[in-house]
Amino acid sequence: MPHLPTQRAVVGYDTLRRRFEETILKVSAFAVACVATGVLLAGCSSTKSSNSNASDGPKSDFQYLLDRPSTWTEKKVDTLPPMPQPGNLLPFTVSQNTTLQFALDAKSLTVDNDGVVRYTVVITSPSGARNVNYEGIRCQDYSWKLYAGLNADHDGWDRTVENDWTRIENGDLNAYHASLYQDYFCSSKMPTGKADAILTNLRYKRANSTLIRGN
Repeated sequence: MPHLPTQRAVVGYDTLRRRFEETILKVSAFAVACVATGVLLAGCSSTKSSNSNASDGPKSDFQYLLDRPSTWTEKKVDTLPPMPQPGNLLPFTVSQNTTLQFALDAKSLTVDNDGVVRYTVVITSPSGARNVNYEGIRCQDYSWKLYAGLNADHDGWDRTVENDWTRIENGDLNAYHASLYQDYFCSSKMPTGKADAILTNLRYKRANSTLIRGN
């Protein structure tokens, strides 16, 4: 009997110590979570701040999704333009190093109320093979979309190739979306003007950079 108090004291001490250690672990885990949350929020804040002054150009996929307004409504494209005719094609430069030739169908180009410039592009290889696409470029978020391509018989459109909006990529010899966006279609995340104005600049090769220099 004289030993019972000592045993109870030991048991009580062990229980208190275990509870104390569990409390410390919970506090530590909470502190780590807070720090992680703070870093994430700081990172988001830094990204937003740095990008507020950024010029038009490619963005990270994360920022690209954040920048897309959820209230934007795309115009429904029910009718496609006629297939392009050689006399209506306006060539434009993508890169001095590419072997491909690029041209826009002047009859197809529209600047619509949803802020999208839609057009037919014709890409021709040195052997004469052609790729014809009906596409759209959205100035607001530096993205493009394929609505239709040339069908297997080369006499009409194929809408089964339609894809969703995709971020425009830079740095490719054949990155014609970036060239159209930066040189003719868009400025300050808005279309540079109505279709006639864009076509005039394309026809006389007056790129945005040339207009800024005043030449």
